[in-house]
Amino acid sequence: MTDLLAAYDAQLRGSAELIGAEGIRRIGPVAVGVFPGGAGFASYVDLAGFGQRRIRSLVAEVRAHFEVLPEVRTAEWKTRGHDVAPGLETALADAGFVAEETESVMLGEAAALAADVPVPAGVVLREIRGADDILAMERMQAVVFGHGDGQERAQGMIARVAAGEDVVLWIAEADGRVISTGRLEPVAGTQFAGIWGGATMPEWRGRGVYRALTAKRAQAALRRGVRYLHLDSTEFSRPILERSGLRKVTTTTPYVWTRGK
Repeated sequence: MTDLLAAYDAQLRGSAELIGAEGIRRIGPVAVGVFPGGAGFASYVDLAGFGQRRIRSLVAEVRAHFEVLPEVRTAEWKTRGHDVAPGLETALADAGFVAEETESVMLGEAAALAADVPVPAGVVLREIRGADDILAMERMQAVVFGHGDGQERAQGMIARVAAGEDVVLWIAEADGRVISTGRLEPVAGTQFAGIWGGATMPEWRGRGVYRALTAKRAQAALRRGVRYLHLDSTEFSRPILERSGLRKVTTTTPYVWTRGK
């Protein structure tokens, strides 16, 4: 597990978390940038050697940076449970960053997750690229996650696929209806790919459908020469992912600043 965590810190933090962002710059050890739609993001590899006073000053600088950018509506600073960062959570809260739900950071070898998983009769797994399928996928995720109607997210994903981004989209269908989804996003220049967008309709949970989509994404990762898979998981999904072969290596808590609050 120590090797997995070291690879995660070295390859997936700092500038690697800002791929696709604009206006990237460094504020001390922290890389900051803005994603399309006005979402600011701050990431760092570690804050080793920083005391409480320096950390508090660093947080204030990061907030000030985002505050003067009119296009930034929100800004996220992700903490990790294994970091040594005295007073960081208090400094973030005092600067107006609000803690969201803590999630488990799950890592594992793609090869360990690539075995086919049987699905219930009548369930079909499909890799998708077309606009209609993407819209159906995002609408289903919107129902599960409760974030709007999925239209805006669908348009963003359709644009990414049209631009040739290496994102792999999978859905599970039953009776022509999307019942589960998931995507794979290789991280350029690393041994990792993220498995994201995992959502399953409540009546289909616990029947192997999500595990089967995870296996399909692991197979796609191996075809691309990717060694490791990673994702941030809720406590609901963690046991499923552990049965698939992923391991919890640390936790992460997003702290989010929202303009006007």
